[in-house]
Amino acid sequence: MSKLILIPTPIGNLEDITLRALRMLKEVDILLAEDTRQTKKLLQHFQIDRSITSHHQHNEHQTTENIVHRILAGAVVGLVSDAGTPGISDPGFYLARACVEKGIEVETLPGATAFVPALVSSGLPCDRFCFEGFLPLKKGRQTKFNVLKEEERTMVFYESPFRLVKTLEQMSEYFGPDRKACVSREISKMFEEHRKGSIQELSIHYTTKPPKGEIVLIVAGKE
Repeated sequence: MSKLILIPTPIGNLEDITLRALRMLKEVDILLAEDTRQTKKLLQHFQIDRSITSHHQHNEHQTTENIVHRILAGAVVGLVSDAGTPGISDPGFYLARACVEKGIEVETLPGATAFVPALVSSGLPCDRFCFEGFLPLKKGRQTKFNVLKEEERTMVFYESPFRLVKTLEQMSEYFGPDRKACVSREISKMFEEHRKGSIQELSIHYTTKPPKGEIVLIVAGKE
């Protein structure tokens, strides 16, 4: 049966991939990838020899219509991002929405997503939380902070190591320096780290020791 399958890939340790994901990487008629070079390395590691088609944020508006037509014609299409679950701050949402609008089944496999282990490891309440992904770089950033300073749920952000200190400084201004937070780096990789403390303490630490790697920032909600 034709469908779109969103296939999570490891965010660090390659052993995190599921057996089901490996099977789908082999079986789908068309495999779409955010970066074909990155996906080719993954396929080579697991000795999967197959063709890959490029589908990323810069071409997805142009390629989506053709992909939808191919699924309607009977193809089973798989989509992977460079790491993690497609659609979570990665390409995937636009294509998934287009398929849903056309009545096409969208199947999402369970698998790696960076914010889940970061949230659970933080020690902050995780029964209720809001996922904010990447904050606006310029336009709308202050507005976003003004809204979030009243948020009572635990907040989850993705951040670049080059912007982390600036973001922590701004959060100290809007949320207060004593608000609890956790910076998770390099999840599922060799140098995985979960550093906990107040926003001010984390800001001071990473000012003196600039961070490296992919970062998930967990911030406590307003009490």
